[in-house]
Amino acid sequence: MALKTIIIFGDQYNGGDELYDVKITVMEIVRGETAWQFVKAASASNKPAGLGLEYVLARVRFEFSARTKPEHYNYALDQTQFTAMSSDNKPYDPAVLAEPLKPTLHDTLHSGDSAEGWVAFLVPRGDHTPLMLFREDVGSVIHEGNGSLFKLYYENSSIPGKAKAF
Repeated sequence: MALKTIIIFGDQYNGGDELYDVKITVMEIVRGETAWQFVKAASASNKPAGLGLEYVLARVRFEFSARTKPEHYNYALDQTQFTAMSSDNKPYDPAVLAEPLKPTLHDTLHSGDSAEGWVAFLVPRGDHTPLMLFREDVGSVIHEGNGSLFKLYYENSSIPGKAKAF
């Protein structure tokens, strides 16, 4: 399932605001042993998750388009804009990988562009309902909103570590 939001660039001193539509889709979620195999395949230098933790990977598609012409702004997308957290808002550390999974979610988008890539997190094994937060309000431009939440789990999944995204 895709989530749609708006990013606002500009300010009243520079001729007003420009509205951009963003569509974010979690294409796939992988966790546990399956996620570790993905991480290990990216590089033998990548370390295991650690005691009591497991990798959770999300393949994200990000689409960016201006609502009007001319469009003046580009959007710097980076995987650090995505963070994992518990359902009670406790933030989790990002996965620090020697070599990230390919494709990585990192690009400068112009209106009409899209990017797709993996984001990696470390989550306690016992948390079966972690969330992913995308924060629009990074960088030096003005962004609207407090962030967008996504499930990093699948309900009623019969396939361990993998299923359809919400």
